[in-house]
Amino acid sequence: MRFVSMLLLPVLAFTSLSAHADAESVKRLGQLLGSDTITARFSQLTLDGSGTQLQETAGEMSVKRPGLFYWHTDAPQEQLMVSDGQKVSLWDPDLEQVTIKKLDQRLTQTPALLLSGDVSKISESFDITSKQAGDVMDFTLKPKTKDTLFDSLRLSFRGGKINDMQLIDSVGQRTNILFTGVKVNEPIPASKFKFDIPKGADVIQE
Repeated sequence: MRFVSMLLLPVLAFTSLSAHADAESVKRLGQLLGSDTITARFSQLTLDGSGTQLQETAGEMSVKRPGLFYWHTDAPQEQLMVSDGQKVSLWDPDLEQVTIKKLDQRLTQTPALLLSGDVSKISESFDITSKQAGDVMDFTLKPKTKDTLFDSLRLSFRGGKINDMQLIDSVGQRTNILFTGVKVNEPIPASKFKFDIPKGADVIQE
């Protein structure tokens, strides 16, 4: 996933920068992640350790607590990932293949759950620090265990809404995601988080 928002801020915005201790950061992050639902468009950019672009995609996402998410990537690299809170279905229309697996409830293994899962115990999984510049809050999350998908995760909020996030893995690969048109606490139909397997599709159960 990717990180774009902080790079777009004017340098002068950081003259009022303030850092927060861990306990305060945990509390504030829990409040900002407390929305029942979030919908948004996203643009995603992946870079390798040297900064070379590996992939650029865009799409739309919806999340709802607890553990429900819908993540649709637009063509030409179209994919759809849907979680009903128990299992995750990944649909690849080009391959006409759906992969279904149990949802891993660990925040360190399924970062999407930071937006849709139970974050009440977030401090058990991460060391958290934060910085604030005006209406922008920037959080850095470092996993407490080594059995994770990433070494560092950054979440940025603007005006109380998620703005962008960045994942960095053990080999330095970065995934940056910028969210636009963010709406919170609006009704989302239950059908959004239900995936019906297309007729004739190959099904892989993991």
